[in-house]
Amino acid sequence: MLFFILFFLSCLSDNYIVHEVEKIKYETITETEIVYIEDTAPPPQDTSLDLLPIWVDSFRQPNSVNGVDIIWVIDRSGSMQDEAAQITLGIETMMNVLPQTQWRLVMINISSLNSALHQDFPLVPGDTIADAQAMYAGLGGSGREEGFKSLQTYIQDNPYSQTWMRSDAALLVVFVSDEDDQSGTSQLNLQPVSDFTNWLSGFRSTFHVTSIIHLPPAESQCNNNTTAIGDRYIDATNFFGGTIVDICTSDWSAGITEATLTVEPYEQYQLSKKVKYPQYLQVFYNGTPAHPDEWRYDSATNTVGFNPIPDGGVLVEIAYYYQPTH
Repeated sequence: MLFFILFFLSCLSDNYIVHEVEKIKYETITETEIVYIEDTAPPPQDTSLDLLPIWVDSFRQPNSVNGVDIIWVIDRSGSMQDEAAQITLGIETMMNVLPQTQWRLVMINISSLNSALHQDFPLVPGDTIADAQAMYAGLGGSGREEGFKSLQTYIQDNPYSQTWMRSDAALLVVFVSDEDDQSGTSQLNLQPVSDFTNWLSGFRSTFHVTSIIHLPPAESQCNNNTTAIGDRYIDATNFFGGTIVDICTSDWSAGITEATLTVEPYEQYQLSKKVKYPQYLQVFYNGTPAHPDEWRYDSATNTVGFNPIPDGGVLVEIAYYYQPTH
């Protein structure tokens, strides 16, 4: 029997040879160390339309006007001698930025007693800075600084104003004073600013108001007097969305340039942000999409041109995607 078993084992193949398997030892990890590796690649940016902001530029097209009539209401009181240098340079800079054509300009005294009798022929294109300086010098002295009343008196009660002012022109009013408006029967009974703004709103449909005045000391380049601030002029000008200029500065050009922009129809419009996807830009007239043939976007200048130009009074809105800078 033993022989038979030995014979059988000798006939088995190697596949039947039993090998001892090495035992696997397991160890328990009791401490870990986390190592952070900095990623130098920029994070991915999703520029899909859903995530880009939309911007809307808008303006209301000015009504068509026959040029612009300009009235400078100027304080010639004794205290204005302190501003003599600014006035000389200010008149020069304003004359230099007037439109090339279609304007008429008169300077009147800030005192209503003077403006009621004023009969200077207006300056027109071709007249010089010297002509403007001569008109200013001929205004004479001022009594009370009553800019609102002086303007109303000149337009309503002085027949000469009707000889040159045009009903179909825009009106630009420029107040120049180092003190506040004193229109009224006395300093204790001043004309409400709303009386003036209501009157001017009804006089001319297209107009602009500029006030070149003493600002509060904290905002002024030269005024240290807290009682010599043109608050009433500021209120009236802000009511109309006009232009306020510090009388202490020599550059008064903003008083003209911003006004002429409001009366010149827009043939093209400069966008305030850079367009990201021009193909999605859309123009609206009074809330209705404009026909694509009526406008064109110029990527080189970032402007929208109109052909034909929108009619006066039309609200123009330009909507587009833009890429924020940060």
